[in-house]
Amino acid sequence: MAESSSAPAAAAAKSDAETEELLDRMLTRLALCDDSKLQALLSKLLPLAISSLSSSSQLVRNKVLEILSHVNKRVKHEPEIALPLTELWTMYMEAANPMVKNFCIVYIEMAFERAPLKEKESMSPMIVVNISKLPQQHQEILMRIATKVIGECYASRVDNEMAAKYKLVNDSHDRDLFLEFCLHTILYQPPAQGGGSPPGLSIAQANRVVGKVPLKGDMLLTRKLGILNVVEAMELSPELVYPLYLAASADSQEPVVKRGEELIKRKASGANLDDLRLINRLFLLFTGTTGAENTAVDSRVNPGNATLKVKLMAVFCRSITAANSFPSTLQCIFDCIYGNATTSRLKQLGMEFTVWVFKHSKLDQLKLMGPLILNGIVKLLDNYSSSESVGRDTRTFSFQAIGLLAQRLPQLFRDKIEMATRLFHALKVESQSLRFIIQEATNSLAAAYMGASAAVLTELETLLLNNCQVEQSEARFCALRWATSVSDSQHCPSRFICMLGAADSRLDIREIALEGLFLGKDVGRTIGQNLDRRYPKVGEMLDYILKQQPRLLDSYEMREQKLLFPSQVYVAMIKFLLKCFEAELVQNSSIGRSSEFLSSVERMCLLLEHAMAFEGSVELHSTSSKALVSIGSYLPEMVSSHFATRISWLKQLLNHVDMDTRESVARLLGIASSSLPLTASSDLIRGLISSFSGANKRFEVQHGALCATGYVTANCVSRSPSIQEELLKNTLKCLVDIVNSETATLASISMQALGHIGLSGPLPSLVRDSSSVSILELLNEKLSKLLSGDDTKAVQKIVISIGHMCVKETSASNMKIALDLIFSLCRSKVEDILFAAGEALSFLWGGVPVTADVILKTNYTSLSMTSNFLMGDMKSSLSNYSSDEKNVGSEDCRIVVRDTISKKLFDVLLYSNRKEERCAGTVWLLSLTMYCGHHPTIQKMLPEIQEAFSHLLGEQHELTQELASQGMSIVYELGDTSMKKNLVDALVTTLTGSGKRKRAIKLVEDSEVFQEGTIGESLSGGKLSTYKELCNLANEMGQPDLIYKFMDLANYRASLNSKRGAAFGFSKIAKQAGDALQPHLRLLIPRLVRYQYDPDKNVQDAMAHIWKSLVADPKRTIDENLDYIFDDLLIQCGSRLWRSREASCLALADIIQGRKFDQVGKHLKKIWVAAFRAMDDIKETVRNAGDKLCRAVTSLTIRLCDVSLTEASNASQSMDIVLPFLLAEGILSKVDSIRKASIGVVMKLAKGAGVAVRPHLSDLVCCMLESLSSLEDQGLNYVELHAANVGIQTEKLENLRLSIAKGSPMWETLDLCINVVDSKSLEMLVPRLANLVRSGVGLNTRVGVATFINLLVQKVGVDIRPYSNMLLRSLFPVVKEEKSTAAKRAFAGALAIVLKYSTQSQAQKLIEDTAALHTGDRNAQISCVYLLKSYSSIASDVLSGYNTVIIPVIFMSRFEDDKHISGLFEELWEESTSGERITLQLYMGEIVSLICDSIASSSWASKRKSAKAICKLSEVLGDSLSSYLVLLKSLMKEIPGRLWEGKEALLDAISALSASNHKAISTEDPSLPGTILSLVSSACTKKVKKYREAAFSCLEQVIKSFGNPEFCHLVFPMLFDMCNLASPSKTGRAPLASDSSKAESDDAEDVSIPVDKLMNCITSCIQVASVTDIVENRKKLMDVFLTSLSPGFQWTVKVSSFSSVKELCSRLQSNLDDSQEISLHTDTTTFIHELLSSVSPKLVECISTIKISQVHIAASECLLEITQLGRYVSATTWTDIGLKGEIAQLIEMEKNEQARSTLKKCIENLEKSEQANANTK
Repeated sequence: MAESSSAPAAAAAKSDAETEELLDRMLTRLALCDDSKLQALLSKLLPLAISSLSSSSQLVRNKVLEILSHVNKRVKHEPEIALPLTELWTMYMEAANPMVKNFCIVYIEMAFERAPLKEKESMSPMIVVNISKLPQQHQEILMRIATKVIGECYASRVDNEMAAKYKLVNDSHDRDLFLEFCLHTILYQPPAQGGGSPPGLSIAQANRVVGKVPLKGDMLLTRKLGILNVVEAMELSPELVYPLYLAASADSQEPVVKRGEELIKRKASGANLDDLRLINRLFLLFTGTTGAENTAVDSRVNPGNATLKVKLMAVFCRSITAANSFPSTLQCIFDCIYGNATTSRLKQLGMEFTVWVFKHSKLDQLKLMGPLILNGIVKLLDNYSSSESVGRDTRTFSFQAIGLLAQRLPQLFRDKIEMATRLFHALKVESQSLRFIIQEATNSLAAAYMGASAAVLTELETLLLNNCQVEQSEARFCALRWATSVSDSQHCPSRFICMLGAADSRLDIREIALEGLFLGKDVGRTIGQNLDRRYPKVGEMLDYILKQQPRLLDSYEMREQKLLFPSQVYVAMIKFLLKCFEAELVQNSSIGRSSEFLSSVERMCLLLEHAMAFEGSVELHSTSSKALVSIGSYLPEMVSSHFATRISWLKQLLNHVDMDTRESVARLLGIASSSLPLTASSDLIRGLISSFSGANKRFEVQHGALCATGYVTANCVSRSPSIQEELLKNTLKCLVDIVNSETATLASISMQALGHIGLSGPLPSLVRDSSSVSILELLNEKLSKLLSGDDTKAVQKIVISIGHMCVKETSASNMKIALDLIFSLCRSKVEDILFAAGEALSFLWGGVPVTADVILKTNYTSLSMTSNFLMGDMKSSLSNYSSDEKNVGSEDCRIVVRDTISKKLFDVLLYSNRKEERCAGTVWLLSLTMYCGHHPTIQKMLPEIQEAFSHLLGEQHELTQELASQGMSIVYELGDTSMKKNLVDALVTTLTGSGKRKRAIKLVEDSEVFQEGTIGESLSGGKLSTYKELCNLANEMGQPDLIYKFMDLANYRASLNSKRGAAFGFSKIAKQAGDALQPHLRLLIPRLVRYQYDPDKNVQDAMAHIWKSLVADPKRTIDENLDYIFDDLLIQCGSRLWRSREASCLALADIIQGRKFDQVGKHLKKIWVAAFRAMDDIKETVRNAGDKLCRAVTSLTIRLCDVSLTEASNASQSMDIVLPFLLAEGILSKVDSIRKASIGVVMKLAKGAGVAVRPHLSDLVCCMLESLSSLEDQGLNYVELHAANVGIQTEKLENLRLSIAKGSPMWETLDLCINVVDSKSLEMLVPRLANLVRSGVGLNTRVGVATFINLLVQKVGVDIRPYSNMLLRSLFPVVKEEKSTAAKRAFAGALAIVLKYSTQSQAQKLIEDTAALHTGDRNAQISCVYLLKSYSSIASDVLSGYNTVIIPVIFMSRFEDDKHISGLFEELWEESTSGERITLQLYMGEIVSLICDSIASSSWASKRKSAKAICKLSEVLGDSLSSYLVLLKSLMKEIPGRLWEGKEALLDAISALSASNHKAISTEDPSLPGTILSLVSSACTKKVKKYREAAFSCLEQVIKSFGNPEFCHLVFPMLFDMCNLASPSKTGRAPLASDSSKAESDDAEDVSIPVDKLMNCITSCIQVASVTDIVENRKKLMDVFLTSLSPGFQWTVKVSSFSSVKELCSRLQSNLDDSQEISLHTDTTTFIHELLSSVSPKLVECISTIKISQVHIAASECLLEITQLGRYVSATTWTDIGLKGEIAQLIEMEKNEQARSTLKKCIENLEKSEQANANTK
């Protein structure tokens, strides 16, 4: 590198001639250079040559060009020859000569194509840095190179190292250039056959992306994916990368689309869509520049494709900047709607964007765009009005856009009604699914016509009238909406449309119509409250109505006229006209005398008479008649004179089916009678009396007549002169008779008539039995019965009538009768009756705010209905009426009445022990206070009244309590200043709990202490409510003192009720008390806050009333008193009263929401304590409130600890307060819900707090790790303890437990902790972890701490090195001692990761200690293999230096007796070695050394393991085992001596060594084989079965391996003797199967000889012995064969014998074929004859007696071998032993095909031998 960089400088220093000469030599060297050395030459030559181009000499430049031409030719077709890329790039960046730069860029491009991938990858970021400073042509080349490398290297991912290099592109110009080229590459698509540039690009941009090589297929795909990955790794702002990701999401290739969509969601979702630069770039993508005439053709950018446009439109519809980007906005909309390549989806989005623009664009821009877009929308709707091609969504957005434009630019529509006509038409013709949208647009358009010209409004009237009655409900709805909104309330046509809508079939349309007529929900407003509303004049309204329907004034005597509208229209019309009448009359009181107004009223009366037609509804008749009465109450003379001529018409209406109508007509008749002459009135009365007198009268007739009698008679009595006294008494007598004789209903009506007459004057006495008796005396008994009846309405009317009758009464006796009758209702439980009685008492008291005329000549019903008690405002509702004191009777009589009433109330009822009497007293006292409050007597009694109401606040009865509080507010209004102050103080003390009840109620047996069901049932199941029942329960339980606890509970209940009752009164008083309450606020507000959350809904409502009345700004009030509120609530959270605890928790949960740290910081810990305490409360509702508080304080805490939402200092303080508390008190709590909540909070804190959690990291981590076990379901622990008993594998169960733990919140929190660990945190964290490693309890905790250490070390890397020794010393002993497999593996993994960063000495000691574990117990061996596995997978680089220690241990441990351990080491061996043979040869010395040490050890297991290892070595290495001699001698040393379990492995090892290295052993030491044979032979004499069998097997292998014929002489005699010993005839019994199994189970006692093994040894002897020796020992062999084939041996022995015989036959046949020695030949044939004659029958016998196919096959094959030798037997010695016949029989019986076929061959051999012998003879 240094040489190459210095070359240009050296060249520059030389003269041109020298340079030319140097270049010439280089050219010659280049020409002579081989291709194999060309790359090395070019690395020096190419930079030198190109740098020489800077020379001014033409000769030098020509020489350079010649060299470069030669280079091009040489490397053109040799792509494997690399060019010096780094040197060329360095030269390019340093060069100043343009020619040098140009040639450099050419060869840089060529070098990149040939460079190794790694080099290209590292160079790619470098060429992008400072690219903006390079020439444009070079920029394009380098950009193409960079993106090509990006595609090759980063299509799947970008590693952190390369990402860091790309982040160095931080210059804004470089970055913008790179991103622009990347965007163009993403937009590029392979051109179609027609050519042209792709969508979104110009021709020049497409050529710039492609270069010379076309992009297509996988190359383009990988390049785009690589670009997306690199741009993501650069971590740029979302606004810069948003267009690129958006273009990718609209690509034609699916992987690019998925990646683009993923990056938009993950990386660009936070992009500021109102960034002007970003929006302009997106508009360019959408529209391109094709329309720009001043742009060159090649530079005109095409619009994006349809998919990209859809994506872009979705973005524009979320950007306010896009809505204000005129003219791009307009161009975009019209392109979507009318563009050539538009789609239905684009049209829809275009309209959606239009809606967005109309909603969010600035007004100045909207004025420019609005008319144009509106014309486009209208054109779109017109062109496709009858076509289905315009989608529903497109039309939807079109209508929405019209509605929005009407709101923003109403002037566009105001001058014409075409758009209104269009929309109303659309409401009728469009599909149902679109009508709602059109309806909204139509309603929006209404505002545009407000203030329109008169001509336009006239046209609108016609339009609305035409649409208000059409079939389509949407059109009717909009017509009504326009009628109520476009015109003012005095516009008659609009009000008429509303009247028509009042009868609509749809509820919503009816409601709008009634609202337009001011007849909606507030219909109960008084006239005074309606003054702010402007009504049209009655005359004008009537004129318009009559203009529409002139026949509305038609009326006939018999009411047979037809109604022109539905009844509901008439009802609305009448009510509205009545409001117009009242408003006009009130606004100008003098108008009543004008002829114009009276004329209008006359016509209105005619309309009302018209409405009384027969076909009208009951509601219409009732409304019309009441309207006539209302008019009569204002204009009595006019109405009286009008109806004086219509008496017969009114009289027939008295028989109407509706009671209200009859009542109203009776009033009208009474009013009309005042214009009649006295005689006519008298005749009218007589006629009415005759109507209700007599039998069999209809109820309606009687009712109407009675009512009319009362009103007409009262009117006549009040006239002067009055009617005749005789007629009056006769009338009264008839009414009294009705009361006495008729039902309660008619009696009450008759009493009502008497009351009305009594209002006009005192009722005269009637003659009964020649004596004068007052009416009340006559009726006393009957009234008493009626008042005790069940007809509530009748009782109400009667009791009110009694009050009316006494208004002008002067007799004290009559007054007493009246009072007694009223007081008899004191125990009534019917509220309406009590209210009626209170009203009657008020009339008796005097000073009521109504007159007789009000009652008789208006629609008055009763005082109680007028005042509406609790729901209305009494003062305003009664303000229309005034008292008429001059008409009352004697004042002395009234004083007595008042005194009687006062005593009854205050001495009897209000403090009665019966709750219904207290309720009655409360109602009556309230009635007196309300109706007669200004009476002097009431004024004097106000203090006493206040005390009574205060006392009644604690009543359980809700009505009593509410009325008492209502009464207190009335007292406050009536009282003076001192009274008001005393009342406020009393209420405050009641609310704060410090008030006392001033007067006790005496309890009697049936006094109700609790409401029924409040405290359950008695022991016998009876109710518990009265004092007597409570006393009985206390006695039954043997605890008489329990009654005091009941009373305490009742007092508390009363106290609570007092607070609730006080709240009702307080809410009204607070409005007027003003500053008087200020001193009490600090005491009241905390309690009021708490009471608003009381469990009792009634208390909540009551306190809410106070709160609204007392507090004008709740938020400010709470903020100012927050500390006092917190203190009170936190104290009450520990109250002994559950309702206080519950209310406090709920209040805290609401109040802490949204608070800042400085507001709640000092209370935060106490709030957590309160929440946890409530969550463990004994009462369920308190626990639920605690849960809610816990959720609220959790949300607060997480926000306060989140550094992104709270200042860092406050977040840190919050964390310091909360986290230690949660770790110490929450997670360790015994309450399950508290633990779960604490863990959830801690996890969220760790997630949101970020680095703020670092000071608490050690505590947090350790707590979470311990919680993994402590919070585990104990059921899993129990199951694991008993897993073995039910057949569940412990390891699987452990894995299940761990998987559950890893899915827990604790583990998620630990993951979060890992992310914030830094090197400073380790100082506190690692010692705690090391201690937890040693002391941690529970599987999950131990595995958790190991896994956490693993993750921690991975996170901090080399920073763990100072703590590695501490961790190693903690972890290694734990791995050894750990019993759980899962925990052992986890700790081993942790140890391995720490090993990776430990020092060399630490690593060496740890690995050596680990290797030493293989000699330990089972647990140590498992620890060893787990550790080595972990080292190998995690710290392989460290472990590779210690293979000489590790490999021998792994190899040896593969042969452990424990199959599990050996299997583990086997897996480790396969992982650690690439080839077994190579590995063994490489580490042979160490392995042999370890084997020898193990053999020599005192451990039998080690000896066995070593022997098995030797077997494996022999198997793998064979004769290449170099250390065989050392191993063999070590084995031979161990053979002699005592036997131990598994010693047979040594014999197997000797056998394996003999088989693999017999040649080397024989060559090394010829005597050694004999020694081995002797050693093994002696082993065969041992009495342990397994060992003896192994010895025989070893002996067989030794004989075979060494193949020494002498071995037969040495071994055969021993074998023969053993065979004789094993003979059944010698032992006296055949070894049975049961004996065999017993022998196998008890090796020590077994002395039998394994004959099958022995026969195998004989077989090996036959193999190695000479034929001569075989023939010499033929007798012994025959004995052995005959013995082994005898029936006493098992079939396995026989199979071994068959093998020996077959081997013998094979040797004999080969000898006969090869030998020339005659004597030997003769002996051999003799031997064959013996085999044929002696052994063959035995074989046949085996086949016939043993039913095993394997035996049949082996025996038949053996028989075949013998019969094949039969041809060698001479004819002289051949004898027929009948073998052929026996074999034939066997063939018939044989089922095995193979055996049968072999036996057939035997017969063929015998036949051949017989024939040969016959021929010889």
